[in-house]
Amino acid sequence: MSVLREVGDVGLAHVHRGKVRDLFDAGDDRLLMVASDRLSAFDVVMDEPVPDKGRVLTAMSAFWFGELAGVIGNHLLSTDLADLPESARRPDLAGRVMLCRRARMLPIECIVRGYVAGSAWKEYRSSGTIHGEPVPSGLVEADRLPAPRFTPSTKAAVGDHDENIAFDRAVELVGGELAEQARTVSLAMFAAASERAESAGFLLADTKFELGLVADADGGERLVLADEVLTPDSSRYWLADEWSPGATPHGFDKQPVRDFLETLDWDKAPPPPALPQSVVDATRERYVVAYERICGRSLSDWPGA
Repeated sequence: MSVLREVGDVGLAHVHRGKVRDLFDAGDDRLLMVASDRLSAFDVVMDEPVPDKGRVLTAMSAFWFGELAGVIGNHLLSTDLADLPESARRPDLAGRVMLCRRARMLPIECIVRGYVAGSAWKEYRSSGTIHGEPVPSGLVEADRLPAPRFTPSTKAAVGDHDENIAFDRAVELVGGELAEQARTVSLAMFAAASERAESAGFLLADTKFELGLVADADGGERLVLADEVLTPDSSRYWLADEWSPGATPHGFDKQPVRDFLETLDWDKAPPPPALPQSVVDATRERYVVAYERICGRSLSDWPGA
């Protein structure tokens, strides 16, 4: 197993440190994204890393960038250490790096929901709407929606919560043409990913896409898929044979961590409580199984093993 909690110095200017990823300026209008094994729950980063989590996120994103290339282009250039600036070719970063084109990111999260779960269920239960828009009455927790819905949110600063918004608000933020394009490609990607997941015995309940604009050869800009895509960090995957409307199935993500934390008298603010090794191990297993079963590949074949 490979473990990396802190990325440290890679000889490049540090651009941003997120809950999981570190971004560096790789020159020539490129960014280097490094996925660590940090894990956040309730918007708080835990002290204990989850071994191989960053490798799973990178491997799964690279897989989906390829699978969805027929729907929309992406910003990924390489996941090979040999293609990085020499100072960043550290062996401990193998399998965790994405060299990407720098994109001007949309100020919205492009969320698509196929089922009523999470914050959508909480809103529906209280007001009968999802992201402020009406949906059919009589739905129960984890019900399948009549059709997948594009339900954007704002992007919050680290430590804050994103705000669910209606489509009209997304239009105000990015413009009508770009909002329509984002909705169309997000729904198309969700349909393709759902089909793949279901063939592997999983349901894709919802997911978050990140879209951005990159320069075109003619001097304009084009929309691309960016950041991570359809990973357990950005998506809610359920085992199909465990799905039963009326209760949310266990997610194939950080659910063991959430379940443990909910048993504690913790105010969900830093510092985080310590995680038992059994919880860390169970979480790692879910990430690895999600990658291997949905993508049909072995993590041991991905760099960094």
